[in-house]
Amino acid sequence: MADEPDPQLSVPVGMFEDIEDLKATNAALIAEVKALAAQVTALADGGGADPGEALGGDEAAAGGEPADEGEAEAEQYPPFILLLDSPAYDDELRALIEWVEGVLVPGYLAEPSADARWCHLWFEHPVAVARLHAAWLAWQELTDPASCGYTGPSVWHRDHLDPALRELRASTGPFAGCTKGEHQVGHRLPGLVPSAWTHGDD
Repeated sequence: MADEPDPQLSVPVGMFEDIEDLKATNAALIAEVKALAAQVTALADGGGADPGEALGGDEAAAGGEPADEGEAEAEQYPPFILLLDSPAYDDELRALIEWVEGVLVPGYLAEPSADARWCHLWFEHPVAVARLHAAWLAWQELTDPASCGYTGPSVWHRDHLDPALRELRASTGPFAGCTKGEHQVGHRLPGLVPSAWTHGDD
């Protein structure tokens, strides 16, 4: 009987740390479930705070990321170019022109033709600016291996670049009135700009 190994000595030391981690995770999950249950009860009774507000506070208490940090992170993304006013619009357009003329035109555009139109003054066509800006934003995200892995560039070509070029270079696209050596913008401008794109004083 004395020769039997002590059962406490045969347990790996790292297991105790794993058990403590599991206990802490379990406690955080229980706290979150209780908070959600209280929130549901409050809503069923017809009172209580807004569900999003209660959840944001409970996430912080349970060890999750506070809502304010998530909102601050989302604000770091650049806005869509058509929603910008000068001088922010001008700065964004300059950066877009640099990308289009430095990456897109030499790497992806062949000689313009009736079936594949292009205007050297593309930045004067709001529709072209909008589509190219969207493709550029996607390019910034999907060519960063840290955020998209190895498949990002393929996704960018398939889901962003190819559809954008199809629309831009089509015979009915924004460059439909532009022929080699000529440039026309007025034929594609709407009479009224959608209100979401304007910043009137409210």
